[in-house]
Amino acid sequence: MKELCERIKKDGKVRPGNILKVDSFLNHQIDPMLSSAMADEVYRLFGNEGVTKVLTIEASGIALAAFVGYKFGCPIVFAKKSKTSNISDEFYTAPVHSYTHGTDHDIIVSKEYLHPEDKVLIVDDFLAMGAALEGLKAIVEQAGAKVVGAAVAVEKAFQPGGAKLRAEGMRVEALARVASMSDDSLEFCEE
Repeated sequence: MKELCERIKKDGKVRPGNILKVDSFLNHQIDPMLSSAMADEVYRLFGNEGVTKVLTIEASGIALAAFVGYKFGCPIVFAKKSKTSNISDEFYTAPVHSYTHGTDHDIIVSKEYLHPEDKVLIVDDFLAMGAALEGLKAIVEQAGAKVVGAAVAVEKAFQPGGAKLRAEGMRVEALARVASMSDDSLEFCEE
């Protein structure tokens, strides 16, 4: 998506360890106009899939997922990284390693929000190693529901997550695919 790539070039910051900071417009401070345009593109890509739920992981995927859910006219469910007192004892769970934070979490989704008849679109802000998407996919499968695919804002295509998920048969669509990053440059796959 040209608009997103241009915004990354303008306002994104590359940090050591292959970290791409886009928190000024995507996942800390949100640009609603850009997010709306991104949701339009996700709808263009998946609009014929009969999506009944959008699933993401807390916290940085929630904003984009909300715009996407609005566009699809369906509920947004987000996997929590810890069990809180307001979640029933009946939930789906999967382990997820966060590349950015260097931590492991058992993500959970209450069983009351995913059902076998659901067609689920997974949405997240980044795809690098693929752990978050794999964990979310496992939760959908535990519910007996169908994953129609995954939409991510930014894929670090130089890391193995996207290729691995596609090889496993998951449809993965990235709005921006980063081919390489260094301290002073950023190249997109489309260039």
